[in-house]
Amino acid sequence: MKRLCSLLLCAVLLVASLPVSASADGGSINVYNWGQYISDGSDGYIDVNKAFTEETGITVNYMTFDSNESMYTKLKTGGSTYDVIIPSDYMIAKLISEGMLEKLDFSNIPNYRYIDKAYRDQAYDPKNEYSVPYTWGTVGVIYNSKYVDEKDIGSWNLLWNPKYSGKILMFDNPRDAFAIGELKLGYSLNTEDRDDLRNASYELIQQKPLVQAYVMDQIFDKMEREEAWIAPYYAGDYLLMAEENPDLKFFFPEEGFNLFIDACCIPKGCQNKEGAEAYINFLCRPEISGENLDYLGYSTPISKAKDFMVKHKDEPFFLYYGLHQPHVPRVPNERFSGKSGLGPRGDAVIEADWCVGQTIACLDSLGILDNTIVIFTSDNGAVLQDGYQDSALELAEEKGHDPDNGLRGGKYSLYDAGTHIPFIVYWNGHIPHAESKAWFCQVDLFATFGEMFEGNVPEGLD
Repeated sequence: MKRLCSLLLCAVLLVASLPVSASADGGSINVYNWGQYISDGSDGYIDVNKAFTEETGITVNYMTFDSNESMYTKLKTGGSTYDVIIPSDYMIAKLISEGMLEKLDFSNIPNYRYIDKAYRDQAYDPKNEYSVPYTWGTVGVIYNSKYVDEKDIGSWNLLWNPKYSGKILMFDNPRDAFAIGELKLGYSLNTEDRDDLRNASYELIQQKPLVQAYVMDQIFDKMEREEAWIAPYYAGDYLLMAEENPDLKFFFPEEGFNLFIDACCIPKGCQNKEGAEAYINFLCRPEISGENLDYLGYSTPISKAKDFMVKHKDEPFFLYYGLHQPHVPRVPNERFSGKSGLGPRGDAVIEADWCVGQTIACLDSLGILDNTIVIFTSDNGAVLQDGYQDSALELAEEKGHDPDNGLRGGKYSLYDAGTHIPFIVYWNGHIPHAESKAWFCQVDLFATFGEMFEGNVPEGLD
């Protein structure tokens, strides 16, 4: 788990002097967390555990696990004591039901007030008594673009494609593995229907001959060294792997994907509950959460933390996305074939729409959507010379475009030309997600911004 690409995000270390509980002074705590799931001082980022010790005098004995199930087994069998654990949502529900967690004393965790309401009152802890959200993220598919055909990507079906037998990895935990089987079949991730669960298990059984290995943390070496080519995993971890191997790419499957929350808990039998609560409180401090999660590349449940995640936090980042498919004579990816009922050109529109949704979902999962202006557009206006004889030509002529001037394009967008591809702009909190209703193409880009901002173009956009 790692920070976002350095071109996008740069951390700022701001050390505050907020006090912790006086009774938590000294001693030690045992923290049990996922591997590579805390900022450790690498690359100029904060060493969270060291900073906590320097501030409180409490020594952190830090240990890691590679799956919720291995963590559960360690707790269940005894032999070791932990003061803080960071399991995932479904495992928290299991631990609560089995009486394995302590209720938290929130008077020792005043920074809980910074946790966004969206991450409270969750089904796994409906009364917010046992857990404090640490981070959240999404699951998708990582693939090596050197070996995997782009025509095959986009669906969970890629994990069942016999073409890549022996090069596919799979989750070594039942929750995420079953979730993929359920999504592939169109079931709810939380289904309790016996037939649904049986069918999902059959899918996983059918997949088994194609799977090289069932892994968790081992995925890093296998994908980076190209021992495997395809694997479902967490979006935040993909960023680390991609830095080591730029041929690795990522997509969110069209059938849907899992969103998870990992949270801090205190297990029964802990030795230093107040020290544990001081540690959880420290992790919830916005500047600590911001830099920690900036390093990890995961999303923070604390909006205030985002102020400490981006060096140029007041400068919008632009993502320009050119949608070429709808106006060139090509057949869209086969999984979109026949989706529109309007032929290949219409199917390409559906394909482009899917690309837009995937892009926005990815930005959101990385926690940078709020500060990103996303622009989706065709690089041409009305299509005149691609061999199509449809409403595009007639509409362009009707609006005064000269088809003989040698230009492929013009003042009017594809949306205007009858192909229903809009110029789409999104800036969360500033510009609502909206489709323009014509008069935009590349040559009008800056005029477009002027109209969107009613003539008051913000500094930096002119």
